[in-house]
Amino acid sequence: MNLITESWIPITRQDGAHGLVSLDELFAGAAEIRDLAVRPPERIALLRLLICIAQAALDGPEDHSAWENCRDQIPDRARAYLHKWKAQFELLGDGPRFLQVPNLKSDKEDAGGTAATKLDLALATGHNATIFDNAGGSERPMTPARLALALLTFQCLSPCTIIGAVSWAGQAIPKCTGKHAPAASASMLHCYLTGERVLETIWLNLLDKERVTDSAGPDGWGVPVWENLPATLNSNEAVRNATSTYLGRLTPISRLIRLHDDRTHITLGNGLDYPLFPAFREAAATVIERKEKPTILGAELGRDLWRQLPAVVVKRRYDQDRMSGPLTLDNLPPDSPATLWLGALVTHQNNKILDVISAAYEVPSGMFQDTGRQVYEAGVAYADGWESGLARSVKAFAAALKLDRPPGEKARHHFWTAIEQHVPALLALINSPALAADFSTTAWGGAVRAAAQEAYEFACPRQNPRQIEAFAKGRHQLFPRHASPKSDGQNKAVKTKPTRKP
Repeated sequence: MNLITESWIPITRQDGAHGLVSLDELFAGAAEIRDLAVRPPERIALLRLLICIAQAALDGPEDHSAWENCRDQIPDRARAYLHKWKAQFELLGDGPRFLQVPNLKSDKEDAGGTAATKLDLALATGHNATIFDNAGGSERPMTPARLALALLTFQCLSPCTIIGAVSWAGQAIPKCTGKHAPAASASMLHCYLTGERVLETIWLNLLDKERVTDSAGPDGWGVPVWENLPATLNSNEAVRNATSTYLGRLTPISRLIRLHDDRTHITLGNGLDYPLFPAFREAAATVIERKEKPTILGAELGRDLWRQLPAVVVKRRYDQDRMSGPLTLDNLPPDSPATLWLGALVTHQNNKILDVISAAYEVPSGMFQDTGRQVYEAGVAYADGWESGLARSVKAFAAALKLDRPPGEKARHHFWTAIEQHVPALLALINSPALAADFSTTAWGGAVRAAAQEAYEFACPRQNPRQIEAFAKGRHQLFPRHASPKSDGQNKAVKTKPTRKP
C-alpha cells in the first residue's frame, strides 16, 4: 500500500458525506474537502503530516508576505513533491517504508513481535489503557488504511512506556522506558487555526522560515524525516535533523517500528530521543509562566478547555517573547476573528492514558487583545465565584443531613458542563466590554446563575422532610435572602489585570 495513491485518510466532503482519500486525492481536492473525520490524536498527527508536506513542497514560505500569497500554490506543489518521494510512502514491502526503519530485529525468543493493535492508542493492548476498548487481549488484524493512520499517530503521540529490547542495524538497543513522543509531552494542549476547507486549515498553520529561525535558530528548518532517515542511532546529521528541526520533528521516529506482513504484529523498539521544551518549542503549543518559569500548557480533565482560552490566544509581541499561544497566531491580521481547534491526549503521572479531549471555538478579534482577554478572564472568574458558592451550599446541605461525603464533585461537574454550552455568550461580551461591568445583566450571567441552581438541585435531593429542610439551608448559601437576583454575592463582575497565566 502506497499512502500517496491509495485511500487511508478519513475526511468529510462538502456535502457532509464521509470517505477515505489518499494523500494525492486530499491535496487535489483540498479546496473542496470540508474537514478530517478523525479522533483528536489522529487529527493532531494528520495535521502535522499535511503541514510538513506543504512546507517541504513550498520550501517555505520565506516570510509573512510569501505566506499570504502561497495558499493557491499548495495543492499542485504538494502533489508534485509527493510523487517525487513516492517510494518513501510505502506501508509494507522490501524497500523504504513510511516512518519505519529497516534491519530491525526483536530480542524476544519467539520473535513473534508485538500485537499491531499496540499502535492504536484507543485499543487495549499491552500496557494501553482499557478506557476506550473492552476487547483487549485478542489478536485483531488491522486494515492497511487503519494501520497507516495508527502508525502515524503512534509516532507523534505515544506516551512514555517500557519498551522491549531490539537490535537495529546490528546495534543492540536494550529494554528501557521510552520517553514521550514530541507531541505527547506533559499532556500538551495543541491548538490549530481552522478554516472552512482543508486547504485553508493547512495554509493557516504554516510557519514561514523567518518565524522558524526566531524560534528554532538558523539551522532549525530541516527536511522531513523521509528525506533523510537515520540508518543507525549514530547517523549524527540525520538524527539531528529528525530531532532538532521544525520539519524533521513534524513526523517523528519516536519509536523504532517494523510492520510484519501479516498486519497483526510489529517489531517495536525505543526510537530517537526528542528534546522537549525549553530545548525545542512545538509550533502548536502554548507557553505559559508557572512558578516563575516558562512551561508548556497541558490539558487537565478537571479544567475545561474554554477556561484555558485566555492563555492560548496570546500573540507573541517580540521575537524573543516565549510566553504566547501557538506561533501561527501571528498569521492572523490584527482585526481578524478565528476558529481555534484545541485538543490533547491526557496522561497520568504514571504515563497511563486517561482520556482524549478536544473542542473548537469561534473567537472574536478582540480576544487577541489585552482588553478582550481581560473581559473573558473576568467572565471565567465570575463563574468561579458561583462555583465557590455552589460548593458552600452543597456542604451546608450535607452538614444538615450529617453526610460523610457531600455531593460536591457531582454538583461541580454538572455546573461546568451546563455553562460550557453558553461560552459563545461570554465570547460575545468581548466586543461589548461595557456590558461586562455587571455580568448579572448579561446572557452569560443569567446562564451561570441558572447552571448553579440547576447543579444544586441535581446534586441535592429533597424527597423527604429532612432533605427538604437541608435543601433550604443549602440553597440559602447559594441565594442569600437579602440578595436580589441582580445583586447576590456572585453577581459582581471580577476585575482582573491582563495576564498570561491560565
